Amino acid sequence: MALLLALLCSQAQERRIYNAVRLNGEAPVIDGKFDDPAWAAAERAGGFIQREPYEGAEPTAETEFMIVYDDNNLYMAIRAWEDDPSEIVSRMARRDQIEGDILAVQIDSYADRRTAFTFGVNAAGVKIDFFVSGNGSSEDLTWDPVWFVKTNIDDKGWTAEMQIPFSQLRFSGNGSRDWGLQVVRFIYRKEEMSAWQFIPKEASGWVHLFGDLSGITGIQPRKQFDISPYSVAKTEFYEKIPGNPYYPGNSNNLNAGVDAKVGLTNDLTLDLTINPDFGQVEADPSVVNLTAFETFYEEKRPFFIEGRNIFNFNLTPGDGDMSAENLFYSRRIGRVPQYRPGTGQDEYIKMPGNTPILGAFKLSGKTLDGFSVGAMQTVTAEHRAKISYLGEESLQVVEPLTSYSVARLQKDFDGGNTVLGGMVTSTLRNLSDPSLNFLHKSAFSGGFDFAHYWNERTWYLSAKLLLSHVTGEPEALIRTQLSPAHYFQRPDASHLTLDPSLTSLTGHGGTIEAGKIGGGNFNYGAIIHWKSPGLELNDIGFVRSADEILQVLWAGYRIWEPFSVFRRVNLSINQFYGLDFGHRVIGRGGNINGHTQFSNYWTFSTGTSIQLERYANHFLRGGPSLLIPGAANSWVRVETDSRKRLRFSGRILDTRSFEGGTRSRQYSLMATFLPVEAMNISVGPGYTENRNNLQYVFRVGEDDRERFILARLEQKTLSAAVRLNYSITPELSVQYYGQPFISSGRYDEFKFITDPSAEKYNDRFSIFSGAGVFFDESAGRYYFDENSDGSFDYSIGNPNFNALYFNSNLVMRWEYLPGSVLYLVWSQGRSEFASNGHFSFTSHAGDLFDVKPHNIFLLKISYRIGR
Repeated sequence: MALLLALLCSQAQERRIYNAVRLNGEAPVIDGKFDDPAWAAAERAGGFIQREPYEGAEPTAETEFMIVYDDNNLYMAIRAWEDDPSEIVSRMARRDQIEGDILAVQIDSYADRRTAFTFGVNAAGVKIDFFVSGNGSSEDLTWDPVWFVKTNIDDKGWTAEMQIPFSQLRFSGNGSRDWGLQVVRFIYRKEEMSAWQFIPKEASGWVHLFGDLSGITGIQPRKQFDISPYSVAKTEFYEKIPGNPYYPGNSNNLNAGVDAKVGLTNDLTLDLTINPDFGQVEADPSVVNLTAFETFYEEKRPFFIEGRNIFNFNLTPGDGDMSAENLFYSRRIGRVPQYRPGTGQDEYIKMPGNTPILGAFKLSGKTLDGFSVGAMQTVTAEHRAKISYLGEESLQVVEPLTSYSVARLQKDFDGGNTVLGGMVTSTLRNLSDPSLNFLHKSAFSGGFDFAHYWNERTWYLSAKLLLSHVTGEPEALIRTQLSPAHYFQRPDASHLTLDPSLTSLTGHGGTIEAGKIGGGNFNYGAIIHWKSPGLELNDIGFVRSADEILQVLWAGYRIWEPFSVFRRVNLSINQFYGLDFGHRVIGRGGNINGHTQFSNYWTFSTGTSIQLERYANHFLRGGPSLLIPGAANSWVRVETDSRKRLRFSGRILDTRSFEGGTRSRQYSLMATFLPVEAMNISVGPGYTENRNNLQYVFRVGEDDRERFILARLEQKTLSAAVRLNYSITPELSVQYYGQPFISSGRYDEFKFITDPSAEKYNDRFSIFSGAGVFFDESAGRYYFDENSDGSFDYSIGNPNFNALYFNSNLVMRWEYLPGSVLYLVWSQGRSEFASNGHFSFTSHAGDLFDVKPHNIFLLKISYRIGR
């Protein structure tokens, strides 16, 4: 048996060839039935080989396909044989969110062995389409081409018949070069995947091992041309504020715009949007951020997420907080205005919720000689707040006219084994109002990236280098130096100088990585990463903190073949060590993780990590670095059989410090239920208890009398993400998302820092005695007597909090014609903030629903004109 499997694998790795046939007569009718004369002359291909779970084995059911073409379209017929068709899992869903039995074709029409266009469908006829880049390392599900498919279930199994317009593919010349081809089948009930061109699991890549699609000649590139004008009608209802002219209780708005997708050549496509509206986009999750750092939010707006892999230039690989750092962070565009004017008595202000985008374009594609091109230009309007005083209205600029530009270029060499590239960004602001001089007038950043693979792409070496440069008035540059990403004012950072006269700042960073990523079960690598103190990307990118040097070693071991009670096993371990540019240790530790799937299709994951004692440069918000005790965290995750109609997953995370008693516990559960094939309901409650004995509160005084006040924080947070998806047809669906969120925090055991780097933990601070702190409930303030002389030295407002939020969206989406969509949307927001710090689910839930909501009703319709 072992010899047979080895023979199958050996044979399957030879590149297979499929010869497509040009149609001489009528094109097939796309109905899922192969009874058209067009299929009579087509070559029938099969011989699929299993990849999951038993690599190299024969699949449990056969699959065959045929391909024909004419001047404008590629046609494909796929037959998925089944002994018992009643076992086919056919689930209705929304596009790209499919479950069930799936058939898919992947076409490398660039013939670059790195990219592929994927067209898939499940047995219910729901499409999944995405663009593959990086030789399979990246999948862009936001790519939504216009193509046609029908499925049919019969007594032999099920079928899929596809029509793929050449205008939706990208290629050069007349298609005379062979394209890469892969056809895959997924049998849901067995979690079995088989492929026409066998690709071993140990392979370090995917697309470069495709088979060949031959025989397509004499076709001309078809330039895509789609224009979709749209209109939006919106009405809002909210709580009326007596006397405030800007909150009358309701408002109405009518808007319009245009989206377009135009093929300049068959290599390059131009995406345009004028006055875009994103009212149908799901709300961001609620958070309570008590750190110094900005919260990172995922992009959800269609224009910016489609094709975003082209503009991706992440600073570091992997996951965690640093994984979000990137030269381009599209949420900067159309952001909440950055200036808020103060108001006095009898003054009312109407602040815009976001900055209008006047227009944007994206140019993307790949040329015949291996150049990948991406360019984006966006302009946001100068925006003003309205201020009313005793019936007189004035305007105040709160966000300037701004131009955002991004350009990306990569070149493949040696069949994609070597890739060179670069990316540049710019932000240019028209600071016509002196009140906006706290912003950078200009911000530029750029990066160079290189990757080389050898030994059948088993080994790799990659490098990234980047630069940033910002300019502006001294007011803007001092703000940058004082910001949490930099904190140049830290008194014990001898390598930093706070310069109030600066009008520009330059920084640099980079990553060097090497390792083994294929050719066996065991992989490993090493990473060096750095960000200089002056690296500033936050005008159009995202950087959490600069002034860091990080070293990482990692290793992983994978077992793919089922054995005993296991279907697969993954183990990984890594070590890290971090310094700042003053050579102070800011991180050191490691972690080990394991993941397995059992033969009953349940999964189990666990891991533990240790962070040793280190200096936290940002903990005291510009004060000296604080020596933080080491900590350990461990986590466990269990997931039941994901094929079932009712399934659960749960996760427990426990973090505790080695000194000081700081501890956090997180519990999360996800329950998913499919009452019928077309409906999916999920509820994901989560609960967190956090006790932080070193929670930053505030700073007071100057020079020798400067004090950094910390406290013990007891925080409890309860939230639940609720989703309902009901797909009536593949083109008509209803989605609901809601997230109730309750978080309470109570501060006590106030203390002030005495020696932030003392060897002993308790010598780093002094706790206020009982008489040293007093809370005046009527005034809502804490008063502190540091020297116990009976006179209060300083006071703060009550930091205790109760944050209550409930955001929800209900969206009906109907694609009434291919590419033409109608949306009906209801969005509701509820929020309440108090300061008693006591957690009570029953009373808080009642308080939340006592709050008058902000309701938005929206109708959006677009109509596609094109080919």
